Amino acid sequence: MSNDPYLDELPASDGQAKADKATPAGETEAVESRRQSTWERLSQKGLGEKVYRLGTAFLTLALILLAAIGMRQFYLHFQQPEISPPREAALAAEAPTATPTAIPAVMPAFTAGGPVYQYGITRLSLIHTTIPSRPRTEIITYTIKEGDTIYGIAEMFGLKPETILWGNYYTLTDDPHNIHPGVVLNIMPMDGTYHRWSEGEGLNGVAHGYDVTPDVIVNWPGNHLNPATLGDFSHPNIEPGTMLFVPGGHRDFVTWSAPRISRSNPGVAKILGPGFCGTIVDGAVGTGAFIWPANNHWLSGYDYSPSTNHFGIDIAGGLGDAVYASDNGVVVYAGWNDWGYGNVVVIDHGNGWQTLYAHLSAMNVGCGYSVYQGDVIGYFGSTGNSSGPHLHFEMLSESYGKVNPWNFLP
Repeated sequence: MSNDPYLDELPASDGQAKADKATPAGETEAVESRRQSTWERLSQKGLGEKVYRLGTAFLTLALILLAAIGMRQFYLHFQQPEISPPREAALAAEAPTATPTAIPAVMPAFTAGGPVYQYGITRLSLIHTTIPSRPRTEIITYTIKEGDTIYGIAEMFGLKPETILWGNYYTLTDDPHNIHPGVVLNIMPMDGTYHRWSEGEGLNGVAHGYDVTPDVIVNWPGNHLNPATLGDFSHPNIEPGTMLFVPGGHRDFVTWSAPRISRSNPGVAKILGPGFCGTIVDGAVGTGAFIWPANNHWLSGYDYSPSTNHFGIDIAGGLGDAVYASDNGVVVYAGWNDWGYGNVVVIDHGNGWQTLYAHLSAMNVGCGYSVYQGDVIGYFGSTGNSSGPHLHFEMLSESYGKVNPWNFLP
């Protein structure tokens, strides 16, 4: 009997089987026959599919392990240069013997050779040096361009609108309508006023007038005043005509637009120009309710702006458009204004109110006329300091002064 159970189950032709087994080809056929027989038995018992799955999983795992081992060998081969046995022996002979390291009493400074970045964060060297901007201390100039306004110029230089007027009184005379292309303006280094020194003035008085202390003026670098040679503040050694910047200073505007012109004394307006009236007989009285003095109800220029000395609104309109009386009243000024307003009509409404209509191309009324709400009193023009046809309209209250027309027009 053979020890192999599978061989025992072969057919009775033992001699032929043993002869086949004795050759290599016979052994291969016998093994293949046993495998097929075993697989058939497993399949009959329902285990064939499970064995197939386990075999596939085992084979996959084996392939993964072989790939990992191969990658590791590849990595080590290229990361570690080969050292020939003689060279390896020489390096081992040259290697110093390890000895304990003593801790020094004082830690050494990092002055060893080699790149500095081994010992800390490097500092990049810059070819160009960035210098932070410094506050300006000197007065500069700006030439007005087409379309410029007080507000636009002030915003351009980071200043308040009033600073533009205060810094250019002898050019603009506190009138924003004097902005014209080609005019050169002084631009202050910060908000404040510009003062022209006059004979007999004192620093104490000038500073008080602008609501600052004398030191503010003396210590401003752009004024170039030397305290050591300045002398007494009451009579300082300052050349008449010297322009001094007053940082943070402020003052009231000089305005000639329209003082209160009463019916009983219209002659007070004589300083405004030849349009002033003499004696006036009493006439129509207003209702206290106002209408728009023009067909358009929008602006073409400046709005009501006390900060730019503009105490009216510039209403849009074309040359020759009608201008209407805003309420009943009596004309107390009709004619030319010497201070930039061109042809002007002022109506006193008899109840503490007055209205002013400026830059007219022509007038329909004269001194002492009684007019009624809605009457045509003149026509749109561009007389005086005007950049184009519009109506400058002001409202004056005996109780509140010059008010914003937007608050009283429907």
